Amino acid sequence: MGLSAVRTGRVCDEVLAQLEVLIASGEWPVGSKIPPEPELVAALGVGRNTVREAVRALEHAGLLEPRRGDGTYVRATSDLGAALVRRARRSTALDVLDVRASLERDAAATAATRRTDADADAITAAAAARRAACASGDRQAFVSADLAFHQAVVAATGNSVLIDLYAGLTEALRQSVTAINELDDDPAAFPGHEELAAAIADRDPDAARAAVDAYLTAARSLVAPEGAR
Repeated sequence: MGLSAVRTGRVCDEVLAQLEVLIASGEWPVGSKIPPEPELVAALGVGRNTVREAVRALEHAGLLEPRRGDGTYVRATSDLGAALVRRARRSTALDVLDVRASLERDAAATAATRRTDADADAITAAAAARRAACASGDRQAFVSADLAFHQAVVAATGNSVLIDLYAGLTEALRQSVTAINELDDDPAAFPGHEELAAAIADRDPDAARAAVDAYLTAARSLVAPEGAR
């Protein structure tokens, strides 16, 4: 665990800063349970009240979520992410898909023109992991693998603003993918993902956009099968 004892002075601020770094960096990923209070106290070398104050501040900011009788979980990676989670909970699945269309179509095309060999390898590996998770029948693992695939595509754009924005949407995207997956009787047949990986590897932005359109159209047909909006 990447924590170190803090110095005297503005102790709570330093504890808060360390916890924020662990969350923002992904060392404590969204959805994970943070270490229990005694472990944090020992690692940081501060009192329980200081740890509680820092954790409570992150709960108020929306980055952490307490679950009675279970512990505290990472809810978002930033204030922006927390705000987007709150907003997504008041939005329809189709609204989230519209946002994904706006971001992911251009991201796919940009990735196809800018990707490095390492990016292409990462996307191919993420597609394989997604395929394996689907074959396993573990829906939770599949959702995580699907998100990792889309994040790999966005990372290949090399656009730090877009990467941070997409990271802020992680929990909203997880809710969207989970809802779609629960409606899908045959996730293995869901179109677009293998095609997207191939298009980016081939540096074909038009094919990349078409692949995104394929999986978003399929998602919309599951969320609103009669096409009503």
